[in-house]
Amino acid sequence: MMQIHVFNTPSETIKALADFFIDTANKAIKKNGECSVVLSGGNSPKELYELLTTPVYKNKTDWTKFWFFFGDERYVPFTDKDNNGRMTKQALFDSLNIDTTKIVYINTGLSPDAAAADYEKKIITHFGDKPVHFDLILLGLGDNAHTASLFPHTNVLQEKKALMRAVYVDELNSYRITMTAPLINKAHEIAFLVYGAAKAGAVYHVLKGKKSIEDYPAQLIGAAGEPVHWFLDKAAAEGITDLF
Repeated sequence: MMQIHVFNTPSETIKALADFFIDTANKAIKKNGECSVVLSGGNSPKELYELLTTPVYKNKTDWTKFWFFFGDERYVPFTDKDNNGRMTKQALFDSLNIDTTKIVYINTGLSPDAAAADYEKKIITHFGDKPVHFDLILLGLGDNAHTASLFPHTNVLQEKKALMRAVYVDELNSYRITMTAPLINKAHEIAFLVYGAAKAGAVYHVLKGKKSIEDYPAQLIGAAGEPVHWFLDKAAAEGITDLF
């Protein structure tokens, strides 16, 4: 089930997702006493994280009840400026004084395959005897319709069982560590944040184009009918105006 939310500007889109983030988290905390969130990396979510640290938002929830995970990671050291964990630490965790024991980073000090196996083990340990269902997973969308590190024409797209995989991305000449589509699709809530005219083509292909998971991997998300929220600005939604 697809729910499309379109706003005039990127700022309005980010604010709407911040509201959704807080509302989803508070519902999970009320129900279960905690909230497990999976964060996305890259440039788009940085403004969201910074907004969540402002007085308007940081006092709307109990941040001590959160557990933070990552949907994917670039295979670079934590000290590298491109490391998603490092970016999020600076944009979100430090300002909110998040307990470091509640942040589960992907360990890129290990080999790619070992890093994926290690993170999968940490996820399973976190949920214990409960089903592995995150309360909220945040996702972005690349110009080539990838999400997390599910890139076009990579073998991870066919994964059915593993929760995490290492994947070598030829176009980037580098490894990524990523959650798999089966794991992402188990989340209680999934939300994409996409804005800018440069993303309009990818949004069109994923939501309206021909079915081709190899070409447009984000089509994997919600493919079995799971509820997926798309937070878009008008520029990114230009090609799908008949859907909202």
